[in-house]
Amino acid sequence: MAVAAGTIGSLMATLDTSIVNAALPTIQGEIGASQDEGTWITTAYLVAEIIMIPLAGWMVRILGLRNFLIICGTAFTGFSMMCGLSNSLIVMVIGRLGQGFTGGALIPTALTIIATRLPPSQRSSGIAIFGLVAVLGPVIGPILGGYLTETLSWHYAFFINLPIGIGLVALVIATLPDEEKDLGLFFRADWLSVIGMTLFLGALTVVLEEGLRERWFESTFIIKLSIASAVGFIILVWGQLTAREPVIRMGIIFQRAFGSVFFLSLLVGAALYGISYMLPQFLAQLHNYNSLQSGEVTLLLAIPSVLMMGVFPLLVRKVDIRILVAAGFVFYAVGCNMNAYITQETSGQNFIVPLLVIGLGQFLALIFLNQAAASSVSEHLAEDASGLFNAARNLGGSIGLAVIKTVVQSRTWFHSEAFAGGMTRNAPNAQAYIQQQAQQQGGGDMVLGMGRAYASLNNTFQTMGTAYAYADMFWLFSIAMLLCIPFAFLLRPLPNNAEIVA
Repeated sequence: MAVAAGTIGSLMATLDTSIVNAALPTIQGEIGASQDEGTWITTAYLVAEIIMIPLAGWMVRILGLRNFLIICGTAFTGFSMMCGLSNSLIVMVIGRLGQGFTGGALIPTALTIIATRLPPSQRSSGIAIFGLVAVLGPVIGPILGGYLTETLSWHYAFFINLPIGIGLVALVIATLPDEEKDLGLFFRADWLSVIGMTLFLGALTVVLEEGLRERWFESTFIIKLSIASAVGFIILVWGQLTAREPVIRMGIIFQRAFGSVFFLSLLVGAALYGISYMLPQFLAQLHNYNSLQSGEVTLLLAIPSVLMMGVFPLLVRKVDIRILVAAGFVFYAVGCNMNAYITQETSGQNFIVPLLVIGLGQFLALIFLNQAAASSVSEHLAEDASGLFNAARNLGGSIGLAVIKTVVQSRTWFHSEAFAGGMTRNAPNAQAYIQQQAQQQGGGDMVLGMGRAYASLNNTFQTMGTAYAYADMFWLFSIAMLLCIPFAFLLRPLPNNAEIVA
């Protein structure tokens, strides 16, 4: 039951990373926020979450696991209600910051419970459930948010956390024993690392989320944040080198087994959040899918994970975990490559097979990578490993989204210009086509018709360019996934004859 409590908390926090995205346009309108201002509703959550995830293990050592989960579960529920009742941008952003801090604490704590509270014979099953939550959260979030917004109101995207939060706190109280607190850790803390990590991860996340909108380094705002992030990183490194008792022992990143897990988690996070972002964007821009329709297509990614859970115990006992993770990246690459040939005619039904293949790769890569993360360090380092592993996945997601937005924008322009240039080089045919369109659309007024014909042609080029840009991004993902395969063989293998995590 303690594992159930941790898993519920992790699912609640993971869902809230993406559930608001579908309701964001509606929320912006009702609280009087512009499109640029409204992005802070998402950014505030991500910044707070990425800061808190690696610090959760330290907070558990200070307060004890039971007290920590009760505080975070109660606070997360309260901040969710604050967001649902808010009628201004300031209140909403404060609520989202609170959600991010408390939700960020719930995500790694679930893996800590599994690694430290379950008997060895049950840990792999617990880790599989945690991995399934990590897969389902980004996929289910948009469709659930879209459904609640379309059928009820955007407020329920936040109110849904009330019964879940109450259930979480009740489970924690009923199943987890009270532990001895060590409040002295707070006063002996390695505050250089805390300050450095907060500045480094917080500023970096804002740069990644707001960079494209601010035109990257053309903006003094982005330049200042980048400098702040670099300074934070230097402070963090100095704190790690000088502290007697580091808040989080980041040295495990330089161990071969966990270092490979950390690196692969960055790339899996980029793919997990990136593909879940690209599909709805593509379908909305080219085929006018609403959030619910695009969410139904994206849900295909989760089907293989649900179906494969039954064979997970057999796979973990019989097959080398390194082969399973490598196979996951192969399926990831194949599925992404299948999507590298999409055009403006590609619609939801054309994604069925590629998404099922990607979903199978997602299951193998992510869930067995969770297994590798838990087995790569000794039990007394489980809290630090869980925090770093989950932070890497979320940071990878932010990096992936920043790359996607930048590449899609630049490649859309590139392809649109290429199509326009091709028409110019075939001037006689182009002029004949434009004349024909002008006659059809002008209603006898050739000047009006020519304007409409050129606008229609430009819109066609833009649509084709957008489709090709997303195809380019899927191709890049396929290459990135193939490059991950050698790193899978640096992971620490599990015992051949046991369903355990050492």
